[in-house]
Amino acid sequence: MSSNLYSFSSDTLSELKKFRFESARVNKPQALIYLIDKESNEIKKQEVEESIDSLESLVEELPDNNPRYILLSYPIKTSDGRLQSPLVMLYWIPPTTNQANRMLYAGAVEQFRDKAGVSKLIKVEDEDDFEDIEEQLV
Repeated sequence: MSSNLYSFSSDTLSELKKFRFESARVNKPQALIYLIDKESNEIKKQEVEESIDSLESLVEELPDNNPRYILLSYPIKTSDGRLQSPLVMLYWIPPTTNQANRMLYAGAVEQFRDKAGVSKLIKVEDEDDFEDIEEQLV
C-alpha cells in the first residue's frame, strides 16, 4: 500500500519515539493504544482514563468491535536473570470487527510498525490471547 494513505502528526511521532526510549527503563508493563481516524486517515493515540500498567488494564481499554494498534513494553526476566523490556506491536482485531474496519487497519499495519520502530508484531484476536503474550515475547 502507498505510505500516503495514512498520516502521523508530529505529536504522534514524538509520542512513539518518547515511549520507545522511556519504556526501556521501566520495570512494569506499559502500553499505548492507537486508532485510525476515519475522517482524516490519521493514526493517533486513543485517550485512556488511567495509564496502562498491566495486561488487564490494557484489555479493559480495548473496544469490543474495532481494531487497534498497541505499542507494548513488557518487562520479562531472561533465563540468565537479566530484566529485558521488549517493545512489541500488538494488532488487536476482535472477531466482531466489520469488514471495512478490517481492511482499513490491515492497510496500515506495516506503516505503523515501521513508524513505531518495532520488529515484533503479535496479532491478537480475542481477550484470551493476552494470556499467552508473555510466552510470545521470550
